[in-house]
Amino acid sequence: MNDPLPLVLVTRALPDGWLGALDGRCTMIVGDADTPGLDPPLLDALPRAEGILCLLTERIDADLLDRAPQLRVVSTMAVGVDNIDVAACTARGIPVGHTPGVLTEATADLAMALLLATARRLPQAAADVREGRWSTWSPTGWLGADLCGATLGIVGLGKIGAALARRAHGFGLALCHASPSPRPELEAALGIRHVPLPELLACSDFVSLHVPLTEHTHRLIDARALARMKPTALLVNTARGPIVDPGALAEALHAGTIAGAALDVTDPEPLPPTHPLLTCPNLIVLPHIGSATWGTRRRMAELAANNLLAGLEGRRLLHPVDPTMAIRPRP
Repeated sequence: MNDPLPLVLVTRALPDGWLGALDGRCTMIVGDADTPGLDPPLLDALPRAEGILCLLTERIDADLLDRAPQLRVVSTMAVGVDNIDVAACTARGIPVGHTPGVLTEATADLAMALLLATARRLPQAAADVREGRWSTWSPTGWLGADLCGATLGIVGLGKIGAALARRAHGFGLALCHASPSPRPELEAALGIRHVPLPELLACSDFVSLHVPLTEHTHRLIDARALARMKPTALLVNTARGPIVDPGALAEALHAGTIAGAALDVTDPEPLPPTHPLLTCPNLIVLPHIGSATWGTRRRMAELAANNLLAGLEGRRLLHPVDPTMAIRPRP
């Protein structure tokens, strides 16, 4: 008699077909469409679960893992894994998969869009049209910042940072980056300078963040970092919210320490409508939509499903967070 199909917990409902690779290969219990965290039925099923497919909104920590003794793989539909205790998974022999690469272009597009929208004050201009403040063409109305000839500092020249650099190069921006190591070929191709972070903050007209959230990058942009920036500078964050100190950013925007900011990620997330940040001038806040295109989100789900399936079948994950992790066999 064949073994029963492995039980998989999918923490959030996804559109039809996105997880087609799992059809007939496992038994799925699926959470609500728009509720972060694990629903009661999923929590009840943890002792029997062999796989978890989660989003960035679910915390996979040691306590949860202790309740899932049969778990053999965790797959997240995201690049960042700050919501997952990877060390705890590794200690239990559970590989963790993520979805790098497939969302690079969409996220870089959004970072460029935020840079343009903030520089040219598009939300303010659009609001003035809708609210009747556009009375005539004005030579001094809605003035923004020039991109061509300005300097963009990219903090973290990984896949998304590099994709933004290629876009920004086409707009005539001078480029520099602060990263753990140089990128000689890309630097030569696009004329990017590798500089220390303090120098990047001081010389850049625009600063865009593209680092993962770690203990070293948590609150990387704090009051001291913001004070290093030009008073005319604009900050863009499409990485993770806790990289920026929200209190320090609110103070900097109100005080004119920097000229504006655009955030696709916040801390906390979602940002409450009463949060002090939302009273700041020249600020754009979006609801974490960097990868929000139909094609990108579907590709993320498909990769997450294939990572999960590989773990369930005792194969190497397509994109493991820790490439050295062995596969945990099915008991």
